[in-house]
Amino acid sequence: MSVLLSAVATLGAIGAGSAAILYFVGRKFHVEEDPRIEKVQEALPAANCGGCGFPGCASFANACVKAETLDDLYCPVGGQETMDRVAGILGKSAATAAKKIAVVRCSGSCDERPRLNLYDGVSNCAIAAALYGGDTGCSFGCLGLGDCEESCTFDAIHINPATMLPEVVEDKCTACGACVKACPKDIIELRKQGPKSRRIYVSCVNKDKGAVAKKACNVACIGCSKCQQVCPFEAITIENNLAFIIDDKCRLCRKCVPVCPTNSILELNFPPRKETAPAVKEEVTANA
Repeated sequence: MSVLLSAVATLGAIGAGSAAILYFVGRKFHVEEDPRIEKVQEALPAANCGGCGFPGCASFANACVKAETLDDLYCPVGGQETMDRVAGILGKSAATAAKKIAVVRCSGSCDERPRLNLYDGVSNCAIAAALYGGDTGCSFGCLGLGDCEESCTFDAIHINPATMLPEVVEDKCTACGACVKACPKDIIELRKQGPKSRRIYVSCVNKDKGAVAKKACNVACIGCSKCQQVCPFEAITIENNLAFIIDDKCRLCRKCVPVCPTNSILELNFPPRKETAPAVKEEVTANA
């Protein structure tokens, strides 16, 4: 009996000593958390999507509190309204940021980009991209296996079964960037949503020379520079046989769209163009 009591007493002493040590260690290394972090986190949408560049909303809230300004911090899911609330909590000002949306820079549907072979592997874009260039003559285009769709937690992008291309649901897209990261071909880009959701961009990422690109896809950019020549705002660059419209410089004048010989420049949500009346030829009657 005495042996049992001795063992219990010994264990109790060890436990009490350990608790005391942990208490003093905890007190010594205790870090006070700024109460504003919790308030900022409550103001965030709790999506934990990583679109802000941080692992989750808690990390983003911590960064907002510690930052001197909010100029380089933005929650794409909550948008400007959320950032204004965060600024109000912290007594800082939030810079106005243009709302962005995901765009798919590939128009190579089954009709425009004929299939040359049949992929019979895992239905995953990342794996397919690592194995070969794709089942068409364009090694730059969309594989259509849906990694972008699976990555989106907002149900904002889907593969169209007819075209085998992803389509963005504008009302649901939060510009979190998950689909951008998921695409191994880098064909998805975040661009300014634009006034009335109007946007113009080159829907192609093919960097092959014109003849090769055109042979692989009817709507491929051939780098002819016609769009660049008519742009009055110097918003179009040509690099590696590919045209690119600079988001910050484009004024949506649409002059580049009709001159593109392959229709690779898309204009979204614009009103229909006015048809130009054909010129009337005057009949000249010879004097008798």
